[in-house]
Amino acid sequence: MIEKSFLTDKRFPELTELDAYWTALKGTRDMPARSDVNPRGIEGALSHTFVLERIAPGTARIRLAGQRLKDLMGMELRGMPLTALISLSDRARMEQLIDQVCTCPGIGQITLYAEQGFGRPSIEARMKLWPLTDAQGRPKRVLGGMSFRGAIGTAPRRFMIETSSLQPIGGLGTPERAEFADPAVPFRAAPRSDHRPAGKVSYLRLVKAQ
Repeated sequence: MIEKSFLTDKRFPELTELDAYWTALKGTRDMPARSDVNPRGIEGALSHTFVLERIAPGTARIRLAGQRLKDLMGMELRGMPLTALISLSDRARMEQLIDQVCTCPGIGQITLYAEQGFGRPSIEARMKLWPLTDAQGRPKRVLGGMSFRGAIGTAPRRFMIETSSLQPIGGLGTPERAEFADPAVPFRAAPRSDHRPAGKVSYLRLVKAQ
């Protein structure tokens, strides 16, 4: 289950806004469609928002990304894998969670901290992933949000995963499940012991999605 503290942490308000928006969009369905998402409904979180397309097991590409995420990498993110934001050692773990978000299906949450070095101060971050259906009704799209505290410093910034978990929402029995030898199941990894302290809150900048 998703921890209450993750949902109510006021340091990361963009995730709270996105969670409420996704929940309102889905109504009585298991999940909303990608076509339901309107940037005007999430203006307070838009610069921290992204949309993924899962094109194969272990492969999800960024189709839209807010300006604050582009700032983290110092470049345009469209067409890149979400794992471009993740340290090499944790990329397989992120790919597994994205797969589970789409195949379980479920809502994923991740706590992260940035790799540090000269010109790269500490950053504490939270990411959340909500499944969306495509035009054929398949859960192959993901609405994501990444909120962070700390100065960006010198881009690109990449992040280590501290904890990750999945909250299944159930309901859809699709051919996607056959891509795994065993059914997708919730998982939670033990926290790392080398957690980095958070820095100051960075300012937000609203960016209109194309």
